[in-house]
Amino acid sequence: MSEHRERAAETAERLVRGGHMDSATEGFVAHRNLLFTVAYEMLGSAADAEDVLQETWLRWVGVDLGAVRDQRAYLVRITTRQALSRLRTLRRRKESYVGPWLPEPLLTAPDVAEDVELADSISMAMLLVLETLKPTERAVFLLREVFDLEYDEIAEALDKSAAAVRQIAHRARAHVAARRPRGAVSAAETRDALQQAVETGELQRLLDLLAPDVVLLTDGGGVVQAALAPVVGAAMVAPVLGRIAGAVSLQPAQVNGYPALILRLNGAIDTVMAVRIDDGLFTGLYAVRNPEKLSYVEQEATLRR
Repeated sequence: MSEHRERAAETAERLVRGGHMDSATEGFVAHRNLLFTVAYEMLGSAADAEDVLQETWLRWVGVDLGAVRDQRAYLVRITTRQALSRLRTLRRRKESYVGPWLPEPLLTAPDVAEDVELADSISMAMLLVLETLKPTERAVFLLREVFDLEYDEIAEALDKSAAAVRQIAHRARAHVAARRPRGAVSAAETRDALQQAVETGELQRLLDLLAPDVVLLTDGGGVVQAALAPVVGAAMVAPVLGRIAGAVSLQPAQVNGYPALILRLNGAIDTVMAVRIDDGLFTGLYAVRNPEKLSYVEQEATLRR
């Protein structure tokens, strides 16, 4: 990652000295948040999304802006292609990943939760659903359903016909609809349950809301201790949560658009736990413990203090 950033910094500095960067920078900065979200939802990794943005920048500064009709669409196209290329590499890595793989958690601002569609699309539960799509299906679904691009724009970004993109979109929508959370739940409901756990130092409120078939996934990446298979059923999950809560301090946070818990051990982030709710009950608990996936959250949390 550092190599990409060094290359991008060198390119930016060279263009600044040459007086040719103002327009390119303005266009990139104006759409940077959108581009990061596209890359993150494609990859499920903030670190890899940042790398994609660096690659996008390197290509963007070499573009003849006079020939670009729509800078937003052009930048999304570059970002999508870079994300697709990286996604295929990441999928090969995941084949040898130790234990369950979970997306890298992302701290989000409170206003993200107000955008229900965006919050849903970056939730841990939805990112896991997106993992079950083929790379091109994932790109089409996100660009159409989340970012509201026209079929012609998506077709140009993916070098496919508009008709083909429509078929892919239809297939991806049906796939996602069959797997997404069943019942709408407000962020307030989730926050109340988690907040009580923090205030009392106990997880009883959370345990009371566990669905009978709740699934706990713990991602240690083979680096730290974690269950190597899903823990299924409230009777099995409750004792695990009890042991976790007894060893760490709990902190409420906004993660991937929804209230979540940050678990700290000796002041450092040990685990980030996100949840999935269906019909008012917790059906999925996602505990990210892999230190490599917590460094971005730790950095963001430090900046917000």
